[in-house]
Amino acid sequence: MYIKQAYKGKVEWWRYLIGVSVIFLAWQLFGALPFMAAVFLEAGPEVLTLSQGEMMRVLDSNLNFFLLLLSFAVGLGALLLVIKYLHGQRIKDATTTRKKVDWGRFFFGFGLVAVFTLIATIVDYNLRPEDFLWNFKMLPFIILALIALVMVPLQTSFEEYLFRGYLMQGLGVLAGNKWFPLIVTSVIFGSLHLWNPEVQKLGYIIMVYYIGTGLLLGIMTLMDEGMELALGFHAGNNLVGALLITADWTAFETNSVLKDVSEPTAGFDIILPVLIVYPIFLFIMAKTYGWKNWKEKLFGKVTPPETLNYSEEI
Repeated sequence: MYIKQAYKGKVEWWRYLIGVSVIFLAWQLFGALPFMAAVFLEAGPEVLTLSQGEMMRVLDSNLNFFLLLLSFAVGLGALLLVIKYLHGQRIKDATTTRKKVDWGRFFFGFGLVAVFTLIATIVDYNLRPEDFLWNFKMLPFIILALIALVMVPLQTSFEEYLFRGYLMQGLGVLAGNKWFPLIVTSVIFGSLHLWNPEVQKLGYIIMVYYIGTGLLLGIMTLMDEGMELALGFHAGNNLVGALLITADWTAFETNSVLKDVSEPTAGFDIILPVLIVYPIFLFIMAKTYGWKNWKEKLFGKVTPPETLNYSEEI
């Protein structure tokens, strides 16, 4: 049982309170300092009057992309240190119930969403060619690709280890069930996107997509007894998205291949992935990996081990 892996470390509630505080400070304060320093050097004292969206446009696109993702890399480092030293838990046990991390699952999740995104973009481009501009420039794109290949997996791994790993296991142990951490981590994951420019542009209906994505990744993790699929899926989604298409109103404006110049609208295209595409992804994974006993894995109880003191193994 994936959530029970937390019992292989120390699970007192105050450790999670300290851990979340350390992770948040590393991510949002220390991790953001290089970005803020670069913006200040470029804009001067006027930076204090800029909105978040305006600050993100002060720097060169690739530099901005790198520095924004750097904060997630710092957060990931702090998170892994918290898991190992504050909780005394092995990183492997925060990742999977298997004897070792299954990289085949990682690349399956990555490939599934990458192929879908590529096909969907090609179809969309052919149906609405007037809504896209060819944005490809060789040198900026190569620099973007190098940054993205290193930094995007760090960003997505931070989010997965935080929500589907650390908080999923911690809340599951504290609540004694699985549905509570699944719902809460999905809502928090979605809520952290409230400050994205997409929300300002499309309205709060897009939160259905963000929270729904959190639920998808959480269900993957609980049903598969590990994060490998979610880690790969999240990395594939963000990496291919960053390289393939950008727009003026998205969180990451990149030197991608295409630029969407259409006027965005919040309609069925926001709900479609959550209601139709995501269940298809889960169906494919379930058939591939033989998922069974959905009720127990998603809604069952979480109880401490009766005989084995896992903390002595570390």
